[in-house]
Amino acid sequence: MRRTGTVAELVRRQWGDHRPALKHGPTVLSHHQVVEGAAARAALLADLLPSRSEPHLGVLLDNTPDFPMWLSAAALAGAAVAGINPTRRGPELARDILHTEAPLLITARAHLPLLADLELPGVRVLVTDTEAYAALLAPYAGARPGDALVSPVGPGSRMLLYFTSGSTGAPKAAICTQGRLAGAGHSLAGHFGVRPADVHYICMPMFHGNAVLADWAPALAAGAAIALRPRFSASAFLDDVRAYGATYFTYVGRAVQYLLATPERPDDREHPLRLGFGTEAGAVDAARFRERFGVELVEGYGSSEGGAAIQRSPGTPTGAIGRAAPGDDLAVVDPETGAERAPARFDAGGKLLNGDEAIGELVNRGPTPFEGYWRNPEADAERARRGWYWTGDLFYRDADGYLYFAGRTDDRLRVDSENLAAAMIEHILARWEEAAAAAVYAVPDPVTGDRVMAALALRPGAAFDPGAFTAFLRVQPDLGTKMAPRFVRIVERMPVTATNKVHRVALRKAGFRCADPVWWDRHGDGTYAPLDDGSLAALLAQYEERGRAR
Repeated sequence: MRRTGTVAELVRRQWGDHRPALKHGPTVLSHHQVVEGAAARAALLADLLPSRSEPHLGVLLDNTPDFPMWLSAAALAGAAVAGINPTRRGPELARDILHTEAPLLITARAHLPLLADLELPGVRVLVTDTEAYAALLAPYAGARPGDALVSPVGPGSRMLLYFTSGSTGAPKAAICTQGRLAGAGHSLAGHFGVRPADVHYICMPMFHGNAVLADWAPALAAGAAIALRPRFSASAFLDDVRAYGATYFTYVGRAVQYLLATPERPDDREHPLRLGFGTEAGAVDAARFRERFGVELVEGYGSSEGGAAIQRSPGTPTGAIGRAAPGDDLAVVDPETGAERAPARFDAGGKLLNGDEAIGELVNRGPTPFEGYWRNPEADAERARRGWYWTGDLFYRDADGYLYFAGRTDDRLRVDSENLAAAMIEHILARWEEAAAAAVYAVPDPVTGDRVMAALALRPGAAFDPGAFTAFLRVQPDLGTKMAPRFVRIVERMPVTATNKVHRVALRKAGFRCADPVWWDRHGDGTYAPLDDGSLAALLAQYEERGRAR
């Protein structure tokens, strides 16, 4: 299949193709119908965008057919889509919308309450599930691809403004051009052998880069169909996969753990799904998923901004993600000095022996496709300092060049002068049979540095048994002497962001002062006891005495 340089070319190629292309509940649209709808929206967009405005539109929608059709419309018209996160509220939501300088906002009636009290000067709101919207589109029903342009279309045309979920400060809107998005689609379609007969199940939110770059784009590039789930649902996942004939899906964060936490069924392997692609599932859960559902999960790594990528290949060691993608010069460096970190060394049990000198930030020292952030030169400079691309993620690298994910730079812990990475401890805790999900983060030590705290969501019917948990920890060969959690918070459900990533900011902010049950190992000897009111008071007195009360 001929490679194309723009998303617009991929969309135009669908004209006259009457195979199924978009599935959403009982709705099934052909490729031709999708591009007809996109052409109509592109023509409407050209008429509605004010002169001299940025060629941007905001989309505040769940995964409904209008979302991919507006993506296609923007590609045809030479405009850019800003995905707006519906979990944002009040001034933060208004800031996101206004920051993108989009004079049009596409939404649905369900989200109108979010906008009710916001001041959005210069923003016109179109509500997709209304008669007024249908009437507005009706005159453009005969439009054809290429009839309407708001700016020239080429590989360098702005296509996406999608917000990255940083742990501090306002989210940054990363720029993605048509050329980069089309390239990502071609690359993944080729890597995974996507065929025109495939159906990509999109259950991750389309306002986030994962669903668009790793799910929608390769389907578009290969001429495959997509099936939309408005919002991720673990309980509905298999039923959807069967109903839509889905063969591929993407995931981020804790989605895989939620799927594994659903009750097992005798027909768990009766489905057409052949592959899942994503991040943060971990080796333990990937193995459980393969055993239960018969589906291979491919863990990958690609910076949302396009600055670095790691590819898995045959022979990749357990726990590693892979090696640098072709053209990338990846290194693990000291975040302060930029000096390259030492190769990782392991004992016979796979325990990392030199984490303090091996763990560092992943950088790309070669040319990168990073295209910057919208109206944020400070963030651009921070991301591209020293002429390198800094990912903000912690890794370590073995002597053969394989890279292992160790968490975000914000997830680093320093315990008794030893640097630890939260992701490594989480991978160990995931082995505990009672745990459905685990998150590790730092709380201050009363004297200096940090203590390890873990939040655990248990499997249905399980209860926290401190003795069993200690026994589990003591037989883990790769659990370092500083890694065992001093505090364990038992949560009914792991707090997550809209993209199913653990809400670490909320966990760190609450620390051990929360409404959930917390167990603590007071002396660091593996003896866990409930952190009751009396114990909490004594613990807080230690912090106050040292001047480190939270």
